[in-house]
Amino acid sequence: MIDVQQLALHAASFPWLSTLLLMLIIGAGITLLVPAQKARVVALVTNLLVFIATIVIVIGFDSHLSGFQFVEKYPWINTLNVSFFLGIDGISVLFLPATALLFSAVTLSSWNSIQTLRRTYFALLLLLEFSVLGVFSALDTINFILFWESTLIPLYFLLSLWGVGANRRYAGMKYVLFMMTGGLPIIFAFVLLSIQPDGTTLFDYTELVKVSHDNPYQTVIFFLLLFGFGIKTPLFPMHTWLPVLAQEGHPGTIATIVGLKLGAYGLLRFTIPMAPDAAHSFQWLLIALGIIGVVYGAVAALSQTNIRRMLAFSSLSHVGMIVLGIATFSIQGIQGAVFQLLNLTMVAGGLFLLTGFLLQRTGSTDVISLGGVAKSMPLLTSFFFFLGLANMGVPGTSTFPAEFLIIISALESYTGAGLAALFGVILGAAYFLSIFRKAFLGECRNEIVADAVDLKSRELLIVFVMSSIVLVVGLYPQLVLDVTQGASEDWINLITKK
Repeated sequence: MIDVQQLALHAASFPWLSTLLLMLIIGAGITLLVPAQKARVVALVTNLLVFIATIVIVIGFDSHLSGFQFVEKYPWINTLNVSFFLGIDGISVLFLPATALLFSAVTLSSWNSIQTLRRTYFALLLLLEFSVLGVFSALDTINFILFWESTLIPLYFLLSLWGVGANRRYAGMKYVLFMMTGGLPIIFAFVLLSIQPDGTTLFDYTELVKVSHDNPYQTVIFFLLLFGFGIKTPLFPMHTWLPVLAQEGHPGTIATIVGLKLGAYGLLRFTIPMAPDAAHSFQWLLIALGIIGVVYGAVAALSQTNIRRMLAFSSLSHVGMIVLGIATFSIQGIQGAVFQLLNLTMVAGGLFLLTGFLLQRTGSTDVISLGGVAKSMPLLTSFFFFLGLANMGVPGTSTFPAEFLIIISALESYTGAGLAALFGVILGAAYFLSIFRKAFLGECRNEIVADAVDLKSRELLIVFVMSSIVLVVGLYPQLVLDVTQGASEDWINLITKK
């Protein structure tokens, strides 16, 4: 018989994380060398191999163990104590398969829509995935900032060259300038963190969090990291780049940006653990930012007449909910925040991909140009409605347990914050149902809409898989909660330790 424990031990001893990154680099290189027609095949095969490897990691991960697993540490810059240091815990492990699955979906969704510079496009997608997986697994602050900043290169070209709007180059430049502005304070904060009392430098995340309570610059570090990660999250009022990108960028590219909230992950992983005392002192600010994001994002979404802009502001509202969950400093809040971050990959990412399919067929996502979509494209409408229900947090979908945990933790900590979150959920139902009724129901007023074809088999496969995950996890949320519980408890103990 097969010894599962031995297999898990063997899996944990293999350098899986660096293998994932190497596979993506090799895949990107091959994609640039093969004929243009085969570039997408190479990209898809690479993504599927990476996804399989991430599933092996999840199977080999022991959620009962404390600390980081699948750790790899190789000397890099010895004079500065910088290492190539990778590892995952219960907070980050599920982001690996979620990322691989989302990029596989984006690759498939771009199968026929990308006609120019096809090899470059798919190679850049693989390089972006490389950077994102590096962000989720880096345990050295220098490694992290390198992966973090390296996302800008592929994203700039993906936005500028393959965007669907007339101002796509402006959108790409605006995004890069915003992210570079956010990157500088993060680098400065990491430098402050690295300087130790004995004159040495320390960039090891696992060691930095142990001495974080003794750091005399906590307040400065807290605000530097809050500002830097807040731009990427985005937090209000640093969100103005997101609606522009949603309008101008390729839907597949935007699906990766709204589906993988690296800024919120940075807040959770670095901002609070690196300055725990300051975070407690300014907990009120984090809660306020969360509430403002929830309500403002929902109100702004309610006034939109374009589906892509509505989804962008909806994403802002959901990020506010995540920040609120983190700010409660409770087990339920942290688990809910991580759960909701994972949900965004399938729900927000899936909705943007569906919107992209609609845009390919009709040439527009403005409500005034649509109407009656359900008659000509019933499958697209059905899946959009289902993922929209998940976006609203309807019971039976994966967002319900996540939002329920966040709201309960907020009500227990600050009743007013919990009530504001509930109000945001109500507004969420209002803005989605309103735009769905106008765009998908009623009579067809546009011949292009009336003659449009429904989802093809490849597109149907994408949304079916994503919707199935949303349903299964919604019906049995312990699939996620069992994995994140131990790491969430460790996180709480870390920021409260004196």
